[in-house]
Amino acid sequence: MDLKTYTHDDARDVREMLLDMHDAVYDGGGDRFRARERFAYFVDLWSGKDGWSCVVGFDEGAPTGFAYGAPFSPGGWWKSSERPASVAPDLTVFALSELMVMKRWRKTGVSAELHEALVLSRAEDVATLLVDVTHPKVQSLYKDWGYEKVGEQKPFEDSPVFAIMVKRLEVPA
Repeated sequence: MDLKTYTHDDARDVREMLLDMHDAVYDGGGDRFRARERFAYFVDLWSGKDGWSCVVGFDEGAPTGFAYGAPFSPGGWWKSSERPASVAPDLTVFALSELMVMKRWRKTGVSAELHEALVLSRAEDVATLLVDVTHPKVQSLYKDWGYEKVGEQKPFEDSPVFAIMVKRLEVPA
């Protein structure tokens, strides 16, 4: 798999590709929370941050999936949630906002490759993410990757309840 990294400056160039992958994964399933318009809002919100980074995988030119996120502002944490006690205020935090793999490449290691290429290259002290609590297998996968659950939250009225997970990062050499 070929990996390509994009930054805030590339956001406009990759926006439609991210939206198209999202549509292919969710097949227009009718879930308002997963609708294209809502996902577009979040792509624009996150990619508008200066530290935004996105890794897209390609297999023979076809996108396999993507992962993106951005650092939190100092003191920032997930909306409607207290900063976990295990994450000291002096630590910098990278928020993994999305990790999505096209159906054809699931269970092939693509998610781990995308995750590592994005998160393990970061200079922040901690990575954090949200996982729908009704997806224990996904929580378990992140636990295998070194994350721990530190709480739960429901960031929006129409969103599911999410597990808040954090991972201490090693500073890249």
